[in-house]
Amino acid sequence: MKSGHLGLALPLGAFGPSHCPERTPPAARLPLRVPSTMRAWIFFLLCLAGRALAAPQQEALPDETEVVEETVAEGAEGPVGANPVQVEVGEFDEGAEETEEEVVAENPCQNHHCKHGKVCELDENNTPMCVCQDPTSCPAPIGEFEKVCSNDNKTFDSSCHFFATKCTLEGTKKGHKLHLDYIGPCKYIPPCLDSELTEFPLRMRDWLKNVLVTLYERDEDNNLLNEKQKLRVKKIHENEKRLEAGDHPVELLARDFEKNYNMYIFPVHWQFGQLDQHPIDGYLSHTELAPLRAPLIPMEHCTTRFFETCDLDHDKYIALDEWAGCFGIKEKDIDKDLVLAARGSSPHGLKVGKGK
Repeated sequence: MKSGHLGLALPLGAFGPSHCPERTPPAARLPLRVPSTMRAWIFFLLCLAGRALAAPQQEALPDETEVVEETVAEGAEGPVGANPVQVEVGEFDEGAEETEEEVVAENPCQNHHCKHGKVCELDENNTPMCVCQDPTSCPAPIGEFEKVCSNDNKTFDSSCHFFATKCTLEGTKKGHKLHLDYIGPCKYIPPCLDSELTEFPLRMRDWLKNVLVTLYERDEDNNLLNEKQKLRVKKIHENEKRLEAGDHPVELLARDFEKNYNMYIFPVHWQFGQLDQHPIDGYLSHTELAPLRAPLIPMEHCTTRFFETCDLDHDKYIALDEWAGCFGIKEKDIDKDLVLAARGSSPHGLKVGKGK
């Protein structure tokens, strides 16, 4: 039984270098008529949308698959804080006139990228290499919201402590099975009943639509949506039949989906496009789902079971047709071009058949 402090924490920075409030307006500014759970949902999905804009510069979460250590392309800026050798630009004014080549020559680790749980060190030949980070070197947590729960029901002080610990277990059976389960300290997660499982996609589908509408309303200068996305969401926003955001009974959500089905097609494709980033191939892995799953589980106890049922062929990947089908989108309306429009990118790397 999972136990611990009750409460909700949504530090999506656990999955990358930035804290969401810097990228998106705070959830507290949502209309007061929106319930707290709804505000939390919209907040972390706004974070997810904002982070997706910079996805090519961010690393994916470690998964059970091997992650190859690589050197960041020249000129790319790695996440400050992910590597203790990295420093903020302008932190030392006296060195401002140094060229990038001089900095890299002096510190080969400057542009050497290490996955979560590892840091860069130099070997005897002054060659950068990634080694496991000592968990005790992780920054001290500043609050409960930084804690995370692993799938073996252990609370870690932060995601840094978790990934550093997981790294020390590389090559072992325990390390292979260890994953970050959700954000926040471990607590009791009740089992998901069949009746509750049928309600989950009703709420999530409605929330995805509301998140896009919220992005549209706030997107004057934030560039959270591109022009093509704005045109699609504008039609939803201006539709007088649109169900306003609120804590609605599932019966109303079901009727609204039946009557206003077309409003939900793009939001479902949009969310898939936000998650399908590492790599962009038309399938969602456990790693790609993590930014959505981890903050969601403490709020929605059917999250894990829902995503498991979406994987119809049990290959541990959720294809676009499986994802859309989980949300009730008809087969004739499933369109990979909508995912490309939702992502706002070119179709490079997108596969039609199984390619994992």
